[in-house]
Amino acid sequence: MKQIICFALTLLPWIPGLLCGLITQDEVTVLEGNDLIIPCHYEPQHASYVKYWCRGKMREFCSSLARTDNSLSDSQSEDSVSIFDDPIQQVFTVEMKNVKEEDSGWYMCGVELGGFWQADARAFTYIKVKPGMSVVNDRLSEEEGQSVTVQCRYSPKYRGSEKKWCRTGDPSSCLVTGAEGTYEDKSVAIKDDKTGTFTITLKKLQMSDMGWYWCSTGQHQMTVHVEVLNQPSTAATAMTVTTLAPASLVVADAYAPKPNTNDCWMCQTFIMQSVMTFASFMLLVVLAILARKMWKHKQFAKLRQNMEMKAKNKEDYGKVTSKIPPAVFLNMNSMDAQVY
Repeated sequence: MKQIICFALTLLPWIPGLLCGLITQDEVTVLEGNDLIIPCHYEPQHASYVKYWCRGKMREFCSSLARTDNSLSDSQSEDSVSIFDDPIQQVFTVEMKNVKEEDSGWYMCGVELGGFWQADARAFTYIKVKPGMSVVNDRLSEEEGQSVTVQCRYSPKYRGSEKKWCRTGDPSSCLVTGAEGTYEDKSVAIKDDKTGTFTITLKKLQMSDMGWYWCSTGQHQMTVHVEVLNQPSTAATAMTVTTLAPASLVVADAYAPKPNTNDCWMCQTFIMQSVMTFASFMLLVVLAILARKMWKHKQFAKLRQNMEMKAKNKEDYGKVTSKIPPAVFLNMNSMDAQVY
């Protein structure tokens, strides 16, 4: 029983590390070839501790990729992974550059608290890297007569594939890059940098250019909407600057959202600490009940043993006296009575 209680008490320091201490995203999906930034929020009391980022779901088998104390050797450190700690905001960020599909898996951000009997504060996230393509901005607007540029990003595996720019609903409108990765006419210019991005420039926009488009490579397509605005007159522009601009600034300032991250973080911290305290209390109650039951069981066993010994002694005494003649037995009893 003593060993059980001691073992359970040794687990109590691990509860803070398991229930609270770090918060990050549960799952992140990113396009292959892009950069990724993961924020890890920690508690104020952990501001001075070492922060780390590793790959794996168990601390003992987690491959370290970056640490704030720069203790990784040259062979372990990677230029593609960096870590930055902001003690004022209580958050450290991890940046992974040019992620590949094989980078998919479980990762862990942690705060190194030190010691075997105190678990590190840790949080896990699953990063999923998928091949394909994306656009930097899928809704663009510009005035008539101006130019607008669309950036379409693609995975390294599509570097040699042809790139297309088409108007939705009209397959015959597709413009395709040549062997050099370029296409240009009087209204559209396409250029592939062969590193992961191709750009489409719509020159001298007209109202007829407004609508939906898509850029594609391989089997992937991404839609883009282009809006063409009428050119305002000089008088209207001046009026907008002198009268409408101040009002819009006042409205924007009045309805600007106010950050309230501290209250949310304090609420989460209070909830986690309450859960930790309740779990510890319940564990001690269960151990106390278990100890009392085992103590009662031990006392009952001793009482039963004593009763069995008394019963056995009484039985042996009966067997001996049954062999003495009645007259002698009565005489012995009378002698005992005289003695007492």
